[in-house]
Parts: sequence; structure tokens; C-alpha cells
Amino acid sequence: MRSKLKSIIIAVFFAALFCSSGCNEESSSLIAAPNFVLSDISGQAVSLKEYRGRIVLLDFWATWCGPCRMSIPEMVKLGEKYREKGVVILGISLDDANRVSNEQLESFKQKQKINYRILRHDMKVIHDYFGNENVSIPTLFVIDQQGSIRDKIVGYRPGVLENSLRRIL
Repeated sequence: MRSKLKSIIIAVFFAALFCSSGCNEESSSLIAAPNFVLSDISGQAVSLKEYRGRIVLLDFWATWCGPCRMSIPEMVKLGEKYREKGVVILGISLDDANRVSNEQLESFKQKQKINYRILRHDMKVIHDYFGNENVSIPTLFVIDQQGSIRDKIVGYRPGVLENSLRRIL
């Protein structure tokens, strides 16, 4: 028992020593969110840079994804709740444009009461945000006012997004 306690104390000491150089959320290890220019479902070009100075919730999703559909009401609610604080939601649809038209996405948007812009993906934005890892949806990136990625939330987990937002508001 004593040696176990001694091991724990040594581990805590080294962890504290390692983190003394800065192990907090505000560290310089933040990654800049890759800029993109994508078309929304009305055909207008949208750039991430145009939202600099605001918090952007970048949601990768698809209409056929059950957890994505479950997350929409929470996204809508958070969009309304935090709009006055400069929060913007951009939904990047991973639906195949050959199978789901812009008109069908617009209809889906109206039925689901989505109150944010829906953009069409391209392979560059997928690569820029996911690299070589497998793409899981929904995946949401929380991007701060300076354009840095502050959080990446994979899957639908009620309440996690709002907690992430509160840390940077």
C-alpha cells in the first residue's frame, strides 16, 4: 500500500513539473482553423474568414446520419441563445450532391427549423479538418474569435457543446 501511494505522489510531482511550463487551455498549442470558401445551398460563396471576430461552430453532418439529426434541435437552440454573443453556426453537409440536391437540403432545413447556413463540402475542407483520419459525423469544431480551433466534439453528446462554448465566452 505504501509503495502504491509513493508511486502516485511521484507521478503527481512529475505531472506538476511537466505542466509548470503551461498546461492550460490558453496555451500556444492552439491550431488555426483552416480557411475555406464553400457554396451554401443558395449558391452563395461563404468563407470562414468573413466570420473572424465571432465564435464559429462548424458542424460536419449529413441528412442520413441519425445522430446528426438528433443534434439539430440543440444546435438551433444554442444558435438562438448565443447569437447576441457573436456565435455563428455553419453546417457543412456531407451529403452527396448527386443524390441530395440543394432544393432537398433547403426542404430538410425548413422541416428541421434549422436557423443557420448550410454549406456544401468539398474534398479540400474534409482533408483540411480531418487530415488522414476517418471522418466521423457529426463532428463539430468550436472556433474562437481569433480563428483558432478550441474544441473538437465527435458524436452527439447533449450538453457538451454548450459547456465548450461557455469556456470561451
